[in-house]
Amino acid sequence: MTPMTKPGRVLIVDDEPFNLEILSEHLSDAGYETVTAMDGEEAWEVLQADRIGFDTILLDRMMPRMDGMQVLAKLKQHPEFQHIPVIMQTAVGAAENVQEGLAAGAYYYLIKPFQREMLLAIVSAAVGFHTERSQLEREISEHADSYKLLVNGQFRFRTLDEARQLTLLLSRACPDPQRVALGLSELLVNAVEHGNLAISYGEKTRLLQTGRWQEEVETRLQNPQYRDRIVNVSFDSDDGEVQIRIQDEGAGFDWEPFLEFAPERAFDPHGRGISMARMMSFDSIEYQGNGNEVLVRVRK
Repeated sequence: MTPMTKPGRVLIVDDEPFNLEILSEHLSDAGYETVTAMDGEEAWEVLQADRIGFDTILLDRMMPRMDGMQVLAKLKQHPEFQHIPVIMQTAVGAAENVQEGLAAGAYYYLIKPFQREMLLAIVSAAVGFHTERSQLEREISEHADSYKLLVNGQFRFRTLDEARQLTLLLSRACPDPQRVALGLSELLVNAVEHGNLAISYGEKTRLLQTGRWQEEVETRLQNPQYRDRIVNVSFDSDDGEVQIRIQDEGAGFDWEPFLEFAPERAFDPHGRGISMARMMSFDSIEYQGNGNEVLVRVRK
């Protein structure tokens, strides 16, 4: 997702006072507002008493009274908290433990001991995801009904701003637009940054860690090698389903590993968008050709 434009509010849960102090210091220095809790039970009390809302929760896995997995389960069962992104911090890097957390809904992971740059990149990604989701939901609720008259159309765009505008238009024309919007935004942004602008997975990781992702996107949009590339999108709606086809002018990519959450990518600040789109936004997602064309379906 698009990186956040300003820092947000973070709940830090850890039973080690030193860890709480270090995490709070790093995040406060970066401009985040932080609230701390010493274990899962205290965290749950903080959440229930809070009236402002958190943009992400940095959650230790191993704690007394109520551990991180128990807190995560309660969060996902609560309608007010279920969409807050959870960053699970753990000293256990075993794949089976990471997979358990991913399956339970912890889509971000932080390994102890952590590097400050990685901490800030992961928190930025989680807060950015939450901010984007909240903003899309607010904007989609405005004038949504009129867009349902759209039956078919062809669209072309080049920039991330245009991708956002098209996300709002097309998701409003779908059943359950809030559900569709996040996944559609992810695929349209991917078509620009990874497709037309050829920013590789490893390059994006480094750019996010150094805070240079947006700058690099803008630079490549002006580069003669990429500036004339466009993304073509078709929209078709009938009585049974909506189909949206997205095609960029890039070289394509190996898309199959990204359809599922992978433990080895859980510690990166990105790389979960396609699998989240597949699970949360669409009834089917089908990559075609060399991976620069994707067809999604939403049943009515």
